[in-house]
Amino acid sequence: MWPQSMVGQEGKPVRVYVVDDDNHIRRVIAQELMSDPRTLLVGQAASLREARKHLNQQPFDVLLVDLNLGDGEGLELIGLAQTLNPDALIVVVSVTERDDKVLQAFELGAMGYLLKNSLFGDYVQAVLQVANGGASITPSLARKLLSHLDKSHARPFASVGTLQEERLSARESEVLKLVAGGYTSSEIGTQLGISTLTVNTHIKSIYRKLQARTRAQAVRAASLRGLFS
Repeated sequence: MWPQSMVGQEGKPVRVYVVDDDNHIRRVIAQELMSDPRTLLVGQAASLREARKHLNQQPFDVLLVDLNLGDGEGLELIGLAQTLNPDALIVVVSVTERDDKVLQAFELGAMGYLLKNSLFGDYVQAVLQVANGGASITPSLARKLLSHLDKSHARPFASVGTLQEERLSARESEVLKLVAGGYTSSEIGTQLGISTLTVNTHIKSIYRKLQARTRAQAVRAASLRGLFS
C-alpha cells in the first residue's frame, strides 16, 4: 500500500516527460510509467530540438532525460526545464558513468542519475523517489561516491576561502554519505537511528557549511572541496 502522505496517488499521479533518442529505451520507460497509477506520462521527445519545441506545451513534474541525444546534449535541457518550471525535478538516464558527466548533471540541478544498462533501472521508483524529496542514483554510481567518501575520512574536511574553518561533523559526514547514496531523509533517519527532523537539521547545517541550496549542490560542493576525491 502506497502511503497517503506520499506524492504520487491515484487521481493525482506524478507527471513525467521523457526525452531519449533511443526508441527502444523510450518505449520501455513509457510502458513502465503508464503501467503504474502513481505516474503519468505526459509527453516525450526523441531529440534535443523536439524537446525544446514541445517541453513548454505540457506541464510536468519530473523530466527523464538522456545525456547523449542525436543532435546535442541532454544537459542543455536541465536548465531549460527548470526555467519553464522552477519546481521541475530532473533525472538523467544515460549509458555513461563518467565522473565529470555525473557531477555536471548534479551541479546543474539533477536529482537522479540512472544507467541504462543497469539491472536497477526502475524508472517509476526513480520518479517517485525524487518527487518525494529524495534522490535516485544507480547503485554502482552510489557505491563509487560512497567509496570516495570512505577514502576521505582520513583527511579533515575543510573548505576554501571564507569557509576554511567550517568542517562537517562526524554525524554530518554520515548524513552526507547517505544523501550521496540517494536515500531520503526518513530512510537516513532509520539507518542512523535518529528522527527525520534531526536528519533535516543536519542537512540544513551541511547546506550552510557548503553554501548549497539542494542535495545535489551539496554533493557537488563536497566533491569540489575534496570530499569525493
